[in-house]
Amino acid sequence: MTIKALIFDFDGLLMDTETTLLESWRWEWRRHGLELDPTGFFAPHGGDANEPRYLALAAAVGPAYDRESSHTLRMAHRATLNAALEPAPGVRDWLDRAAQLGLRLAVASSSPFDHVGAMLDRAGLLSRFEVLATGEEVAAHKPDPAVYRLALERLGLPPAEAVAFEDTPHGVAAAQAAGLRCVAVPNPHADHARFAAADLLLRSAADLPLDAILRS
Repeated sequence: MTIKALIFDFDGLLMDTETTLLESWRWEWRRHGLELDPTGFFAPHGGDANEPRYLALAAAVGPAYDRESSHTLRMAHRATLNAALEPAPGVRDWLDRAAQLGLRLAVASSSPFDHVGAMLDRAGLLSRFEVLATGEEVAAHKPDPAVYRLALERLGLPPAEAVAFEDTPHGVAAAQAAGLRCVAVPNPHADHARFAAADLLLRSAADLPLDAILRS
């Protein structure tokens, strides 16, 4: 069946917001004179995983910890880091070629629309995507396939006519559970050994032209 659409995850794939997330937390721990242990930092699911991170920092700081101030300062620092982000290497080339081929584009992200939409807009990519399906619109986050099913519903396409692109193992699982073929481009913090289920594994979006991916 002919491929008519590409469906992309956002965080860690189109832009490396996973690194800015980690760095914002490192910065906040250091503000309290502490060092963050990154072991287990990235959750095995999509959506907001910050509550246990705040609890861990509160336990390390003690009674003087001010959660509201901590959140405000960390988010402001992350916004500064995000403002300097560009699309991941190779992403613009994929999107340019998709436009030349007449492929429709969608995003399926567990993050909220205000984050995804704002970041894409700042990077000049928002207008490229016909469909945005985001975390607040579905009852469960990846590895649940709900957000991919929502993207397919909005595209009006069966899974066989689209290809998904993901940067995490739980994202790959979500895409495949929705019936999609999935190309994995692990983010800098993901273990490549955990992507055995992906239909195609790349080190970077710059590794392979879109035409070659569609032929594979």
